[in-house]
Amino acid sequence: MGWGGDAGCTPRPPIRPQPASERRVLTVVFFGLLLDLLAFTLLLPLLPQLLESHGRARDPVYSSWQHGVNWFATTIGMPAEKRYNSVLFGGRHASLIGSAFSLLQFISAPLTGAASDCLGRRPVMLLSLMGLATSYAVWALSRSFAAFLASRVIGGISKGNVSLSTAIVADLGSPAARNQGMAVIGVAFSLAFTLGPMLGAVLSVELAPWFSLLFAISDMLFMFCFLPETLPREKRASSVALGFCAAANLLSPVALLRFAAVAQSQDPPAGDRLNSLRRLGLVYFLYLFLFSGLEYTLSFLTHQRFQFSSLQQGKMFFFIGLTMATVQGTYARRISPGKEVAAVKRAMLLLVPAFLLLGWGHSLPVLGLGLLLYSFAAAVVVPCLSSVVASYGSPGQKGTVMGTLRSLGALGRAVGPMVAASVYWLAGAQVCFTMCSGLFLIPYLLLRKLRHSAQTSKAE
Repeated sequence: MGWGGDAGCTPRPPIRPQPASERRVLTVVFFGLLLDLLAFTLLLPLLPQLLESHGRARDPVYSSWQHGVNWFATTIGMPAEKRYNSVLFGGRHASLIGSAFSLLQFISAPLTGAASDCLGRRPVMLLSLMGLATSYAVWALSRSFAAFLASRVIGGISKGNVSLSTAIVADLGSPAARNQGMAVIGVAFSLAFTLGPMLGAVLSVELAPWFSLLFAISDMLFMFCFLPETLPREKRASSVALGFCAAANLLSPVALLRFAAVAQSQDPPAGDRLNSLRRLGLVYFLYLFLFSGLEYTLSFLTHQRFQFSSLQQGKMFFFIGLTMATVQGTYARRISPGKEVAAVKRAMLLLVPAFLLLGWGHSLPVLGLGLLLYSFAAAVVVPCLSSVVASYGSPGQKGTVMGTLRSLGALGRAVGPMVAASVYWLAGAQVCFTMCSGLFLIPYLLLRKLRHSAQTSKAE
């Protein structure tokens, strides 16, 4: 999940906050993200029911959307079963609606990060949270599918708070604190994606948006009261125009992969470090492209092969979330600075047997072993990659760097599920999982060639 200093100024040595200050920042980031993600995940188990209600009401916008879903399902050969269609339209982790939401994050994350490099983390964070609260208010008051989609558009554009949280962690002076911070962000995600759907499942479609709105307003007030500014004025980008560079550098996938907004700033990283940053961004994109696709098709596989009900799939994802939170809270946050890339490489290799077991296993013990390896690896890769990337760029670039990284991840999550679903239904589960598990060797090999040492854990 992501930066250049003031023109004509001699770079100042980073001022390391006192440990108590670092702990305070990490605590605020954790609880702020947890509240935000609980609000977000309440919708996940209710989305199929919400969509069905719009279908029964014969909403014209919903009918048009459903026509597009039916065309895609027919094209890839998906069986005409209500459950499969529900997952494709609005499943637990990804769907066409989820992909659209990720595309909006792809657009907003680097812009939000660049704005925070100029204006500071705190004001942009509060603005982002206001937008999210507005999106839940629109959802709560919506009576049509068009209004619901409008709430998702507002939410997707405003969802820059996650990349801002990683930029805040990147502002911390100590590599150990940054490592711990990225793991803490991972724990917040794992807990929220475990607890939020459970809470949403016991709520009605009418009550859920009000609970989400309550969480969002609580998050905004909490951050207003307790979030300190972590980017001093003297370390910010010199102007908004300089911070944003050119819009194309923050919106073009090719420019994002090249970290063009960072490379063309007045204080770009040295050549070797810029090449390493680009390699890390490509690894991050490829990982989330492959991982999110296989994660998405897991719902198809367990229903098709093991006849899992919605309740059983809920228990499976609860197991995954709990395992990830445990690994992130115990192992991932204790990885020593400079050892993150090695940890990511080990995790990438674990994903190969994990997805082979899932794709070829026909018994529950084999499924369980595959899920255990999958959960362990997933708990390590994103926090460690984020921690490594956080060491790149001067203080006034951290928001742009982390926003760019987050945007690349959102692009992977937007495209990966649809590609994987197509391969799954056109070629079968075994071909899909075997091919994708083998492709995890590409980001692994890219990391092997990365010139990375303990020194890169120090901020420039």
